[in-house]
Amino acid sequence: MKNAIDWLVSRDEIINKPVALMHASHRGDDMLDQLRIVLSTVSARFCQELFLRFPLMKMAPDDIQRKLCEPANRESVSGFLADFAAFSAR
Repeated sequence: MKNAIDWLVSRDEIINKPVALMHASHRGDDMLDQLRIVLSTVSARFCQELFLRFPLMKMAPDDIQRKLCEPANRESVSGFLADFAAFSAR
């Protein structure tokens, strides 16, 4: 991830593009804090308020699919994507 960001910083691909975070773990809060700092530095359009997290670590692909297809989780994903689309349209 760090190398990808390093490459993006020296180019125009991320500079004014909308960015939000999704996370598939129940851990990693320190890493997320650091990533938020970096993303807010490299993109003027990073929205820290948009964030979606599902604890999917160590789950098999079929279990992940079942979890994400649960109505409440589908609603969370749909809401996140709608909010990101609205943010991106600004």
